[in-house]
Amino acid sequence: MKPSINTSFYNQIIDLLQGARNSLVRAVNQTMVMTYFKIGEKIIEEEQNGNERAEYGKNLLQGLSNVLTKEFGKGFSVTNIQQMRNFYLAYEKQQTLSVKSENSIKQTASAIFNLSWSHYLILMRIDNKDERQFYEIEATKNNWSVRELDRQINSSLYERLSISKDKKEIVKLSQKGQIIEKASDLIKDPYILEFLNLPELNSYSETELEEELINKLEHFLLELGKGFTFVGRQVRFTFDEEHFRVDLVFYNRLLKCFVLLDLKIGKLKHQDLGQMQMYVNYYDRYVKLEEENKTIGIILCKDKKDTLVEITLPENNNQIFASKYELILPSKNELKQLIENKTI
Repeated sequence: MKPSINTSFYNQIIDLLQGARNSLVRAVNQTMVMTYFKIGEKIIEEEQNGNERAEYGKNLLQGLSNVLTKEFGKGFSVTNIQQMRNFYLAYEKQQTLSVKSENSIKQTASAIFNLSWSHYLILMRIDNKDERQFYEIEATKNNWSVRELDRQINSSLYERLSISKDKKEIVKLSQKGQIIEKASDLIKDPYILEFLNLPELNSYSETELEEELINKLEHFLLELGKGFTFVGRQVRFTFDEEHFRVDLVFYNRLLKCFVLLDLKIGKLKHQDLGQMQMYVNYYDRYVKLEEENKTIGIILCKDKKDTLVEITLPENNNQIFASKYELILPSKNELKQLIENKTI
């Protein structure tokens, strides 16, 4: 009789090897990034010893490229070496190394640079140090791929989160990233849905918008933010022999509450807010568990008037929110101007 196959045993060995492989990749990436940082530092030090910095620096990079390419092969073009130089200039103030020996590179890399070199090539495009630091923190905490990081920067996540915050809260964004402690911390205005590839000017129905969001659910969850899990679409509930449907239902693990989304392709009306209030009340009274927090309702609309929202909802509202959605990437300059011009 053949011995029975212990699948659990095999899986444990596979997990060990996979974990070791992932750890090795991370260690290699961190060591490489720190090495590029140190190369950039050496270049700056050498340039500062030159008599005519501009011309000397140009010749230095070309000469270094020739030597390294001959020694190590591809990957050391003048452009790549220039990026190492720029990397050091962008991150030199974050350097906290007390020991300058070669042995310190492996020891300190994980404490300073937690992302891949490809991530840092994207981050270096950001001139604003606070904004760059925010994206670095978020990419690390949320394990963003290079593509996800690039998308969040292009959709102006930092500016969109900053619009509704005062100066102190904006500073916290750059120091700690996005902290989810209350319902308003989840909200963006506007939400950017460029990944749907819907035409900006052509007509489409709310059903079509909903269908596209479901088809691109992974992208939509990234745009919604931290802690969201999908519960259902067109979720029905009934009372007084009348049926109602919520367009999209999510659950947020961080706030431990349901999040209801209603889609409106036109201008927000006060009836829409009243309808969402009814949805939220129903979930609070009949669906959520006692230990869970109050339900949040978000109406995504193409246009809204803030005065209508403020007058319709109670002054102490912390459950119902209305946000615009955009089908194209926003202008960063327009968003930055909104932040600068707001009254704090």
